[in-house]
Amino acid sequence: MTDKNEANKALIDKINEVEQENNKTFSNTQKILLTTDGSITAILDVLYGKITLTTLDQHFEEADEKHARLVNVPVGEQINFREVIMHKDDKPLIYAISHIPLSRCNYEICSDLIRADIPIGRILKTHDIESRREIRNIFIEEPDDKLKEIFGTDEEMLARDYVIINCDEILMWIKEVFPISHFTEI
Repeated sequence: MTDKNEANKALIDKINEVEQENNKTFSNTQKILLTTDGSITAILDVLYGKITLTTLDQHFEEADEKHARLVNVPVGEQINFREVIMHKDDKPLIYAISHIPLSRCNYEICSDLIRADIPIGRILKTHDIESRREIRNIFIEEPDDKLKEIFGTDEEMLARDYVIINCDEILMWIKEVFPISHFTEI
């Protein structure tokens, strides 16, 4: 069995485990969004037509111990923190946060990140960045006040976090979240 097949089996096993532990059954679309190693933006564009992105917060900060570990850099290294909502018209689809070590971004990528409102999947495609995604975790979480406000619900959230790897280094760590009732009818 190849590494890719083993990774796919592990993701399927993880989805089954989360479903069983929470007595839930995810739709095929939810499973695709949680397990894809491709661009979420591309999938949402297919489902809804071109989606848009709104940046809630973006700033540079020194990596603390937790965030340095997520992107495999020394504590104190500069990272870009970005918090966005992917939406179609006025409907929020997915909330995402990312941590990106600036030392691993070229000037053009950093410029696009700073311009905001461009999905990371589109930035990588525009700059023809060869990369792969490694999903680290798939889970259900209770929404905090910010997620309740964004999505207008206090229901549980489906979430995943993953890293984007380029040249054998973590280029980005990303967490994506959406209400458990989203993407059940498509």
